[in-house]
Amino acid sequence: MTEAEESVKPAPDIAALEQEGEIAADYVEGLLDIADIDGDIDMDVEGDRALVSVVGIKGSDLVGPGGEVLEALQELTRLAVHRQTGERSRLMLDVGGYRERRRAELTKIGSAAADDVKRSGEPKALQAMTPFERKIVHDAVAAAGLRSESEGEEPRRFVVVLPA
Repeated sequence: MTEAEESVKPAPDIAALEQEGEIAADYVEGLLDIADIDGDIDMDVEGDRALVSVVGIKGSDLVGPGGEVLEALQELTRLAVHRQTGERSRLMLDVGGYRERRRAELTKIGSAAADDVKRSGEPKALQAMTPFERKIVHDAVAAAGLRSESEGEEPRRFVVVLPA
């Protein structure tokens, strides 16, 4: 296969992603019922992944400190989807808009780190982050015209912003 052929990604299967979203929404709705938590479920397809959001929820119990509870819920939901479809899921779960707020915050962190590295000419290591968080920072650094790498081992993996 040529490099050009390898770089072409097949279009996402929207019907399969919508099915993942339906399965995930049913699973999360069941969890909310068990926990007696009020909230509505929104489903969407964003890029090449299903997105399920719990909206209209009060409090941050389902997010937890640093999003830890949300990450665990997402993994459980992905497992539920996998059990029904037999396919690995890249589903994204959000609760109360936490991921969108975090995305904006991480974009600022990545841009600021890139500015620091441009000024100093020295690499800059950031705090440990989840894969979702690192991807956002890598994208922000690339948008600023620099490159970055992930280093370390999970769960202490972190981004290093490199000078040009």
